[in-house]
Amino acid sequence: MADEKKEQLKLHHLQPAPGSKKEKIRVGRGEGGRRGKTAGRGTKGLKARNSLRPGFEGGQTPLSMRIPKLPGFTNPNKEEFAIVNLAALDVFDKGADVTPEELRSRGLIRHRGRVKVLAQGELDKALNVKAHAFSASAKAKIEKAGGTAEVIN
Repeated sequence: MADEKKEQLKLHHLQPAPGSKKEKIRVGRGEGGRRGKTAGRGTKGLKARNSLRPGFEGGQTPLSMRIPKLPGFTNPNKEEFAIVNLAALDVFDKGADVTPEELRSRGLIRHRGRVKVLAQGELDKALNVKAHAFSASAKAKIEKAGGTAEVIN
């Protein structure tokens, strides 16, 4: 057996399995041909035609109609404020000027744009706070502590 040479498998020996290759059927080539007129699709109905609209699920209610619609609308021009609460202003010394630039440099706000001061927490120092917007209660608390709340543009 060692003397016999084993036959090597090479690319030109490869071929498809018998019966796996079939000729393409040309359909719809005139009424005289074997598959003319309806081209083997039977008559009428959706399957006899060449079009299913996108999203069609065979008569079942499509996904786009099954999922709930969201109410309301989102304003694309909504302006986001960087929020600062009064409790965060405790890091400033008495009588200090608190500006948006100062808040950013100390890391109290991260967002660019306008700054709004809200009233969460207490303030026991007189500070001169300058911001783009104040809540009414924040403004009242700042003035009660002896400071000023100035709106800037």
